[in-house]
Order: sequence, then structure tokens, then C-alpha cells
Amino acid sequence: MSTRGYQVRVAEDPADLEACFAVRKQVFVVEQGVPQDLEYDAHDATALHVLAVDADGLPLGTGRLLYGETAAEKTGGDPSLGSLGRLAVHARARGLGVGVALVRAIEEAARARGLTAVDLHAQTHALGFYERLGYLPYGPEYEEAGIPHQGMRRAL
Repeated sequence: MSTRGYQVRVAEDPADLEACFAVRKQVFVVEQGVPQDLEYDAHDATALHVLAVDADGLPLGTGRLLYGETAAEKTGGDPSLGSLGRLAVHARARGLGVGVALVRAIEEAARARGLTAVDLHAQTHALGFYERLGYLPYGPEYEEAGIPHQGMRRAL
């Protein structure tokens, strides 16, 4: 998908995955202080990763979709649900619609895999962003990596 001077694609090669991890490191580890050993997990090996890049190929943002058995711990074991996570947009690209494009690309990948809904664990400061995209909060607020979060879901 190409839009407003950037492209969003599924990260399928090692260079794309490296770019995804670099954006996550900048946003979560450097900016937000999430410990690196919490940011990267075993799910990274089996997740579908999406990457946004600018016209010069510089990484702007990333996110991932867990589905099937990989998503079970995040979605309560329901095989029809996917789990959107690790959505990160580099500071230089915020406000350009990159986050929206990444979420929509992940949702499209979920639909293509026959999933009926997407769950996510939103940092509470981002609730409005996800609500504008049709996600509804559920359950109590909780802490993850020292940051307040809220469960959210959107039917596809």
C-alpha cells in the first residue's frame, strides 16, 4: 500500500525485519524506557510484521500481527482473533497517517487469514487513536512494562 509519500508492506526479508526492530527499539526502548528484554520476544519469529518506509526507503513505522496458536496467550485462546501489537511510529513520521496505515494493513492481513476480530493492548495515552479506528475498550486498565494499558478489540 502506498500513500502520502510512504509505503506500507509486509516485512518479508531480513532487512525489513531489521528495520522493524530498529523502529521498535527507538520508540519503545529509547523513548519510552521499556527494557529491551521485554520488547523483543519469541513471538517475533512467527508474527507477521508490517513496515512503513518513506520514498528513500527509511523506516517510519512498524507493527505486528499474532494469529493462530501464537496469538492464544494474548487473545484468551480464541483462534478467530488476532493480536495487533508493537505498533510504533518514528518521531519524524508522527502525524502523517503512518499509524493508521499500519493498523489498516494489519487488519487486512488478519482478514486474509480468516480472523473475525483484532485485539490489542493499547497504552492508555493512545486510546483515542484506536477508538477513532473503531476499537472498543474492554476489561480493567492494567500495567505492562511499567506503562498503563487497556485491552481493546475491533470486529473485522
